[in-house]
Parts: sequence; structure tokens; C-alpha cells
Amino acid sequence: MRSPDNPPVTDEAGPRLVRTKHAELSLEQIAELLPGTGEVMQSVALCWWKCAYAARGGNWPLAAYFARRVRGLQRDLAVLRPKHRERLEEFERGVLAEVFRAIERRNADGFDRAFQSATDLANAMHVQTGHGYIRWVLPPDPPADLDLRAEVSSQT
Repeated sequence: MRSPDNPPVTDEAGPRLVRTKHAELSLEQIAELLPGTGEVMQSVALCWWKCAYAARGGNWPLAAYFARRVRGLQRDLAVLRPKHRERLEEFERGVLAEVFRAIERRNADGFDRAFQSATDLANAMHVQTGHGYIRWVLPPDPPADLDLRAEVSSQT
């Protein structure tokens, strides 16, 4: 729903439209279709869960992949919701960087410490933003949709 403080983008010809192969959409319609913070954070949580269990299984390349996905999703969120930018950058520079270092070193103990610190900070940031009712915990079971074990040789 449009706020009076957010008028449509127009020029002399009227609202700016973007043509797709299926429809013509206004910039406002496209903006309304962008994911909200909740949708982005659901994806972050899924990747965070898989990152943890990939590292626990010794599949460091997969853990790195999911850590990169978390970073990318959070960078996207910083663009979509600039009010969160500083906190997201703090998270990336600090605790997420520690997670990456542990993954690069294939250090399971270091990963567990960094992962827990990052999770604790994320939960503290939820409190700071008035969303303290969101407290992420690592599910007790690994995801069943991926082989999270250490890499196996591609030779048969």
C-alpha cells in the first residue's frame, strides 16, 4: 500500500514501466515484490544451519559455500533495508569473518566457537532491533537434503 510520503515514480509520460516477457510493471510494483526482512532472514537461517552441519561433517567446501550465501544474503538485505546496514556490516567484519577463518583453516573447534559467537550476536541484534522474540537456535538434527560428510574422492 502506497504511503503519501512515497509518491509513484513518474515522468512526463506517466509512471515508469518495465516490460518483461509476461507483463509491464511499474517500479512501485517491482519494489513491492522484493522480499522483506523476514523472507531474507529465513534464507539466512537455512544457510546457517547447513553451514554448521557441513563443518561438523568435515565438508569444509560446503560449509564455505553456505557461509558465503549467508554473507551474500545479508549484503542484499543491507541494500533492501538500509536501516540494518551498520549492524549487518558489523556482523560481517567481526564474527562472520571468524567463521570464515575457521573454515579456511578447517578448524572444527574454532568453527564451533565462532559459529556460537555469531549466533549469539545475531540474537543480541534481534533484541536491539525490537525483535527479541526471534532467538535462533541450531536445530538438533542435520538437514537431510544434502550429503554433509567430508569430501569424497571424485575417482571411482
